[in-house]
Amino acid sequence: MSAFLLVFVVALGAGALGGLVGTGSSLILLPLLVMLYGPRMAVPMMGIAAVLANVARVVAWWREIRWRPVLAYAAPGAPAAVLGANTLFAISPRVVDGVLGVFFLAMIPVRRLMAARAWRVRLWQLGVAGAVVGFLTGLVLSTGPLSVPVFTGFGLSGGAFLGTEATSALVLYAAKLTTFGQLGVLSTELVVRGVTIGVALMIGPFVTRRLVRRLRPGAYAVLIDAVLVVAAVGMIVATWSAG
Repeated sequence: MSAFLLVFVVALGAGALGGLVGTGSSLILLPLLVMLYGPRMAVPMMGIAAVLANVARVVAWWREIRWRPVLAYAAPGAPAAVLGANTLFAISPRVVDGVLGVFFLAMIPVRRLMAARAWRVRLWQLGVAGAVVGFLTGLVLSTGPLSVPVFTGFGLSGGAFLGTEATSALVLYAAKLTTFGQLGVLSTELVVRGVTIGVALMIGPFVTRRLVRRLRPGAYAVLIDAVLVVAAVGMIVATWSAG
C-alpha cells in the first residue's frame, strides 16, 4: 500500500507537468511502474491512466479544440495503435525505444527551424504522423513527445494545442486499451490501479490551466524542448538498461 501511495503522489506531479506541456506524465511514471509491477503490467496500467488524463485535458480546453486536425491525425492513428498493441507482446520494444530517444533529441533543432522559417505541418502530413505515432503508441511505453512537434508545427499552441493533442491521443489510447481488453491482459487489479493513477493525473490540467494562459510563447517553447530532452534520456537509459 505504501508503494502505491508513492505512485499516487508522483502521479499528482506528473499530471501537473502533463497539464502544462501536454505530455511528460508517462515519462515520469513509467519507470516507477515498471520497477514496481514489471513492463507487462505497467504498459496497460499507464494506458488506462493516460486515457483519464487526456479526458481531463479535453474537458479543460474543450472550447479551444481544433477538430479538423484531430480527425486528420486520429483517423489513421487509431487502427495503427491497434496494430502496435497486437505487436507489443510479440517483440521487444528495446530497439524502438533507442531510436525514439535519438529522434526526440533531433526534433529539438528541427522544431525550432520549422518555427524560425514559418514551416507548417499540413492536414495530410498530420495523417501520416498519426499513423506512425499511433503504431508506436500501441507498441512502446511512451510516444507523447512525438506529437508535440507535429501539433505545434501545425500552428497550435497554448490551450488549442493542449486540447487538440489530448483529444487525438485519447482516440489512440482508447484503441490501444480496447486491444488489450481483447487480448485478456486487463485484470481487475490492473484496471483499479490504472484508474486510481488516472484520477491523480486528471487534477493537473485544471491546476495548471491559469498558468498555461500566462506563459509566453518563448517560455512555452523552452518547456517543450525540456520535455523532449527528458524523453530522449529516458528512452536511451531504458535501452541501455534492457541491454
